[in-house]
Amino acid sequence: MLALISIKEVNDKKTLNDFVDFIYENYKGDKNFVPPLRSDYIKYVQGVDNDLNEAGPNAKYICYDDDKVVGRLLVGVNNIINNYHGFKEGYISLFECVENYEYAEKLLDKAIEFLKSHGMTKVKGPLSLPGGEDNRGFIVDNFDAQPFIMNTYNKKYYNDFFIKYGFEKYFDCYAYKDTIGNADIERYEKLVPYAMKKFDFRVDNIDLSNVDKDAMDIMNVLERALPREWDDFAPPREEEIRKIVKQLVPFADSDLIFIARDNKTNEPIGFNITLPDYNQAIKKMNGKMFPFGFLKFLYYKRKINRIRFFVLFVVPEYRKKGVTSVMYLKTYLNALKKGYTELEGSTIWEYNRDMMNDVESFGAKINITYRIYQKDI
Repeated sequence: MLALISIKEVNDKKTLNDFVDFIYENYKGDKNFVPPLRSDYIKYVQGVDNDLNEAGPNAKYICYDDDKVVGRLLVGVNNIINNYHGFKEGYISLFECVENYEYAEKLLDKAIEFLKSHGMTKVKGPLSLPGGEDNRGFIVDNFDAQPFIMNTYNKKYYNDFFIKYGFEKYFDCYAYKDTIGNADIERYEKLVPYAMKKFDFRVDNIDLSNVDKDAMDIMNVLERALPREWDDFAPPREEEIRKIVKQLVPFADSDLIFIARDNKTNEPIGFNITLPDYNQAIKKMNGKMFPFGFLKFLYYKRKINRIRFFVLFVVPEYRKKGVTSVMYLKTYLNALKKGYTELEGSTIWEYNRDMMNDVESFGAKINITYRIYQKDI
């Protein structure tokens, strides 16, 4: 009997569970895959803690072979980006598929059909869900590394599927790796006091007890620091910032998050966020909080030895004045003091040469390349 391949939209509890559960089945036995906590992942794919639904129309599709789930993806339109830049672009995210191009082709056909029905002329992907900074791109060069917190992991053949379908490279994003304790920081320790005195600024730890105030300062910096020519970003909205902060606070360590301020005005001029790699503990939970997942988390949380340097921005008038170096150095020294041994700086878009140069000046090397594809439709 011939198998019946079908594409169904997620529209009820059963299909939502099928969409969510497929990722656990697809990577079963893969030592590098970090199973997300299922209760959080259900909220994530429904847009509870991101801007998925506020940004524009979207749909989640599942490919079935008879009754067996063999693939899935999310497709959508980010009107926040499109309206700001004058684009007519859609995005694909959360793509997963078994190793059969026919299934991938049918999923991608459905995604293109959806985007055309909403007037789009181009598609990019895989991208983060709107309002997120996670799960961006397909790994193309290092499949033997456990991803750091909020970074993606994928099958190698996903790249082949997208290329065969007609996608081409849009941009790469990089994950830099460094061993904490090996960097030559002596010159930075001399530079930091000089720069802070000459340009009259300071760098403070974030106040997690007053995180709403600091969140608005972060938004202030982003509004001034985000380059207009970066096509993949738009100025943040207050609600978006609050959602991102809410998502990050459970993982935050105030010793690793800094806000730079002008001493005269007390205005924020830069910030950076570094997170402990909770993937090292989450992996042990196997996607479940109960009955023993939470106890495993508490135990392995104490053994985390990796951090992810997540994001850094400095307003234009304070660039090349040592602000970036001060935040790097403070993060590095605090991480060293707390016993962390490995650092990843990610994900850095390849057009962000300033950030790449800064990270490389500390001795970090590219460890993983994440590729985003595009296609005219």
